[in-house]
Amino acid sequence: MKNAKKEKFFKTEKTPVEPYDEAALLEAQHLTKSFGELKVLNDISEKIYEGEKIAIIGPSGSGKSTFLRCLNVLEDPTDGYVFFEGNNLCNLKVDINLQRRRMGMVFQHFNLFNNMSVLKNITLAPVYVGMHDLRRAKLNNFKIKLLNLFKKKDKKTPLEEISKTAKEIKAEAKANAMRLLERIGLADKADVYPSTLSGGQRQRIAIVRALAMNPKVMLFDEPTSALDPEMVGEVLALIKEVANEGMTMVIVTHEMNFAREVATRVLFMDEGKITEQGTPEKIFGAPESDRLKDFLSKVL
Repeated sequence: MKNAKKEKFFKTEKTPVEPYDEAALLEAQHLTKSFGELKVLNDISEKIYEGEKIAIIGPSGSGKSTFLRCLNVLEDPTDGYVFFEGNNLCNLKVDINLQRRRMGMVFQHFNLFNNMSVLKNITLAPVYVGMHDLRRAKLNNFKIKLLNLFKKKDKKTPLEEISKTAKEIKAEAKANAMRLLERIGLADKADVYPSTLSGGQRQRIAIVRALAMNPKVMLFDEPTSALDPEMVGEVLALIKEVANEGMTMVIVTHEMNFAREVATRVLFMDEGKITEQGTPEKIFGAPESDRLKDFLSKVL
């Protein structure tokens, strides 16, 4: 029933899909999101290119987090489309879980599994994905072998290459997780549970958990808003380090100095729209609209 409702939802195409920009890593077309009578996003079209660091700022309730969650379809758009590497994420024929493998997401409240160790939190997704692909490859090879029984020798289909065993998949995920924990100075916390850690430590682990999947883009939803002030710096330092390595990022933030320092482009949202955008120098140094000037006067 749930899938049937979703299929009906997406078949109601109020806005025709347009040709997407092949150069864009992420593209939103006429993105609209309503919760009942409340329209949270109002016809947003935006493109994000590889290597960009996009900071989204604006008052509470302006739709920033909803826009971010629509980019990887954690929220189903009421209207409009999202393209990631040319794939329409609002098309039911597209495997959304396959696309999300390359879209790292860091949440406001960490979203770590408290019943799992830190190491298990980081390795869970890579091991699951690796084992899923291994089972699929083995099943495909089984089918190929059956079909090959009825084919002539020169017509047989070659088997799908399997590069890693289950043991190797788990060992590689663990080694990568430990490398990431060493990077943030928390290798000694691998076997503890997240509830025993500080907020700053948990958020840094949430970031490296996302990095463990080798994403093409990282989405940050106010990653420091749930932290005590003294813990904000260590999290922002890690995000800045990842940004300097060339990662494409979209970050919803209230940290204006961070946005000014790290972002290549800043989007200002108000009442469900991107009302102004530009370089940090333009947005913070020469804002055009009275609404942005008023907002900055209260947060700077």
